[in-house]
Amino acid sequence: MKIKLTNVRLSFPALFTAEAFKPGDQPKFKATFLIPKNSPLVKDIERAAVDALNAKFPGKGELIRKQIAGNNNKCCIQDGDLTEYDGYAGHIAVSAKSAVRPLVIDADKSPLSEQDGVIYAGCFVNASIEFFAYDRQGKGLSASLRGVQFFRDGDAFTGGGAADVDDFDDVTAGAEVGDLV
Repeated sequence: MKIKLTNVRLSFPALFTAEAFKPGDQPKFKATFLIPKNSPLVKDIERAAVDALNAKFPGKGELIRKQIAGNNNKCCIQDGDLTEYDGYAGHIAVSAKSAVRPLVIDADKSPLSEQDGVIYAGCFVNASIEFFAYDRQGKGLSASLRGVQFFRDGDAFTGGGAADVDDFDDVTAGAEVGDLV
């Protein structure tokens, strides 16, 4: 069940280089999207999740959704109030992954690369994801990451960033180590 998430906050992005969750895991592209609990988008997300579960387990989608809710290993939708991550309180968090690099574009639909520095943890994006249910060591719900579009800037989550030229002193030819204090 495809769904478009609009104006959602981006967290833990790995959109340009696939990362493994733990050693030995297949590297995947991934991101988490934060949606305020009072957003009308939450009802759309819940409906798409139940539809995906019903597609795999006819007539049992709502029951299974309730059974797996809150289980990080079985459900890609989490209650942000139950995590200690910055910015998650008052939100639901939807995690999506893909073995294939997702489309990553700017607001004007032009392609983005990591070097552009436009996409970062804390910015707001539009995202295309697709929920799917599975039955591997128990029933669960995951989401495939299809694409991300930059929407607007936001406060960056901790984790650093590029240095600014003002972070450095001028060390033109002839400067000695003792000249820097």
